[in-house]
Amino acid sequence: MSCNSCSSTIKGIPRGCKSNGACADGSCDKLNVFDWLANMELPANQKPFDIVEVRFKNGRKGFYRNSKELSLSMGDVVAVETSPGHDIGVVSLTGELVRVQMKKKNSRRRKEEIKQIYRKASQRDIDVWNTAKGKELEVQRKSRLIISRLQLKMKLSDVEFQGDGNKATFYYTADDRVDFRQLIRELAGTFSIRVEMKQVGLRQEASRLGGIGSCGRELCCSTWLTDFRSVSTSAARYQQLSLNPQKLAGQCGKLKCCLNYELDSYLDALKGFPKTNLWLHTQKGTAVFQKMDIFKGWIWYAYKDNPVIWHKLTLEQANQIIEMNKENNKVNSLEEFSSEHEYEKEAESVFTDVVGQDSLTRFDKPKKSRRRKKGRSNRKGNFRNSGRKPQQKPQKKKN
Repeated sequence: MSCNSCSSTIKGIPRGCKSNGACADGSCDKLNVFDWLANMELPANQKPFDIVEVRFKNGRKGFYRNSKELSLSMGDVVAVETSPGHDIGVVSLTGELVRVQMKKKNSRRRKEEIKQIYRKASQRDIDVWNTAKGKELEVQRKSRLIISRLQLKMKLSDVEFQGDGNKATFYYTADDRVDFRQLIRELAGTFSIRVEMKQVGLRQEASRLGGIGSCGRELCCSTWLTDFRSVSTSAARYQQLSLNPQKLAGQCGKLKCCLNYELDSYLDALKGFPKTNLWLHTQKGTAVFQKMDIFKGWIWYAYKDNPVIWHKLTLEQANQIIEMNKENNKVNSLEEFSSEHEYEKEAESVFTDVVGQDSLTRFDKPKKSRRRKKGRSNRKGNFRNSGRKPQQKPQKKKN
């Protein structure tokens, strides 16, 4: 999330380029694309693709037509067409890979409908752009005060100024419909700009604001995740996770997107497991499913009459009993198939402390005992208090 020009202080604190994704190499942006077709030559008599991908603040991207055939490369700052005025962005992708990106995003607009690139940004354009970006935090703070004064049930998450500084987009979240006509009048009169209100979801808000997740890393939505797929509680059930909303919910208040990352692997592993609603019929009684360990292939069952005691079976043993029940045959009991003691012995043999690795003080120097010294001092003190003289050792006679 930083370019090569971002250095750090003597204490190791990163200074940062403070360009907010406008570096020359573009490595500060979360939605960079590697142009793997850059070194490939086009066939003869074929013109290069005249549409360019341009990115703006917080990963917002758009496709613009290079009608003036400017020599553009990744990282160039350009002025693009908007309504009204113009906006400043950074070229993120050029060439044939733009065609692939448009097809991926289902962008089927005609070339006449795609807005064009005016020019490469001059130094004056960049200065106006930086000045407009510097106003965003102060405008956001004052706008929140106006919203609280008007008692509107909405949350303002971010403000984005246009490149020419004449227009600002206010991103907000709200549960219900909000009548912000009075708000737009006050914002336009206070800041003397054109105002556009845009409602975003909770996931989009978290991606724009960023943060640190429970895993200790930056949020996936603010670093690399671009598409927000729906996450349901069934994903947690398939992975044998406890349905605790405090642990399963992310900072946006919705279910964590990472629940879908390994879901396909769990679904493939669960194909060999029996269904949880199947009962095991034995001559001793009927056993009900309790829990399973997908990675080790273990399943726990317990009798209906005695649900306290669980019996651990392997996946092959459970399937064997189910096949016998389908043929109207019953096994004597689960104790014949239970392999709990065998696995306990294997676990003891594997996890044995051989070299004292569990001891936290194994590298400390042993302390010397002072009991003997204390005993001798106490003896001398007792003799002094009692008035008796300590026994002296007999001296050897000299010949």
